Amino acid sequence: MANEYATRAALKLRLEIEVADDTRDTLLDGALAAASRGIDTATGRRFWLDAAPSARTFTLAGNVVCGDGGERLLIDDAGAAPTVVETGGGGSWAALTGYDTAPDNALVRGRPITALALASGGWGGGPRARVTARWGWPVMPDEIAEATLIQAARLFRRKDSPEGVTGSAEWGVVRLSRRDPDVWALIEHFIRPGFG
Repeated sequence: MANEYATRAALKLRLEIEVADDTRDTLLDGALAAASRGIDTATGRRFWLDAAPSARTFTLAGNVVCGDGGERLLIDDAGAAPTVVETGGGGSWAALTGYDTAPDNALVRGRPITALALASGGWGGGPRARVTARWGWPVMPDEIAEATLIQAARLFRRKDSPEGVTGSAEWGVVRLSRRDPDVWALIEHFIRPGFG
């Protein structure tokens, strides 16, 4: 799988497994992939950047928000400034210029562009907008990498806790919580607004 948010070497270090020991690499890779995709699902976004721009279409109804400075078209996370913005529908599209990206300075702060802003009434060129950009995040946040390692280690160890129960001679039997509170604390502020 590609686009995991942590490396196998980092997970081995976390689990105190020798780097040269490759007997569990398949299990480790599976845990990393599952943890990474689980974070995507929980947050409603992904934290890698596409290699090349691609076009996505957005319906204007329900995605345009009016404010004091005009109208904002809410878009998926874009990790680079759009190369083409068009309005229209069907086979008829017209290029649009004069928009600003929002939030201000997002890319400089390692955050994605999530909206395109125009003066009031500027999105009236058709029922949809087509935006060509590199989608995803410009830089993966450190919190996402750490949450991935915590969750992947937990998933890897899950093979030793049938039915979600683990135990020791000191503590007795303990039921594992459904959600790791540390993982949740690291990812909750990345949840896409209006998601979940």
